[in-house]
Amino acid sequence: MKLSIQEAQALVSQVLQAAGAGESMARHTASALVLAESQGLGSHGLSRVGQYATHLRNGRANGAAKPQVVRRTGAVLIVDAQEGLAFEACALAISEAISTARQQGVAFVGVQRSHHCGVVVDHLRAVAAAGMVGLGFANSPAAMPAAGGRHAIFGTNPVAAVFPRAAPHDPLMIDLSLSEVARGKIMVAAKEGQAIPAGWALDAQGQPTTDANAALAGSMLPLGAASSTKGAMLALVVELLVSALIGAHFGFEASSFFVEEGNRPGIGQAFIVIDPDATTGQAQFLSRVEVLVQDMLQDEGVRLPGARREALRRRAEAEGIEVADSLVRQWQSA
Repeated sequence: MKLSIQEAQALVSQVLQAAGAGESMARHTASALVLAESQGLGSHGLSRVGQYATHLRNGRANGAAKPQVVRRTGAVLIVDAQEGLAFEACALAISEAISTARQQGVAFVGVQRSHHCGVVVDHLRAVAAAGMVGLGFANSPAAMPAAGGRHAIFGTNPVAAVFPRAAPHDPLMIDLSLSEVARGKIMVAAKEGQAIPAGWALDAQGQPTTDANAALAGSMLPLGAASSTKGAMLALVVELLVSALIGAHFGFEASSFFVEEGNRPGIGQAFIVIDPDATTGQAQFLSRVEVLVQDMLQDEGVRLPGARREALRRRAEAEGIEVADSLVRQWQSA
């Protein structure tokens, strides 16, 4: 069936509230999942609704959580997600980060005791709208080994950045997983019974595999694994940044998102927001960004980061999104 963005958000919110989420948590989560779906990011979109609902029902996520700021020291803040779904807590973190950066020039906000946060760069959209630069980091349950290792210890640990541009241009939106591919893509392949390309993952015995289910039971390969340890080292940086620094669980301390039973993951997210007015000045910053962008665009085939996502999002806002009847039936019977 085809639903408008608003209809899809209302449906997802209803499903999550029926599973135990509070109204605000359900609304923030539904908005994020539908936004991901509208950008063609199905692995972080509506395919997650059933997973989140199950976690709420099984106690792996606290549906009654009310995120709050629990520590504030200068430009550094900590938000406690209270073991609920991550999106409302991340929205609070971003709002506080923008406000703090306006006063201090920069802000660092960590989110502790959190859950899966979806598309990290989407949390930074409000930062770009405020004319600021944003960086985002997150860890996740163990999915890939350390450099030279075999057992999963780090999550896929995404990194995101947003850089505003002068109107009417869309911001530059950068978002990447530090595994060779996002784990959600393997989840989708497993559900559809499809093989995955070689070089994405290892099975539980540490052997390369093209079997999606074996990959989910094994570990992901770090970004650039075929030639270097760079992806694993970057994952280590993110792991320490969003766990040791802000008091969240390491990836290996959190049960997989892809199992129904397990602990409350308690993982972390971290956001850095910088106000260009505190550095070179807003006008100068925007001017320099355009100099770089225009030089990039001299080469045919260059696509600015986020451009495809924004085109798909605008089309979905105008035309709606397709939601499989089988998926709706699954939510309704859960």
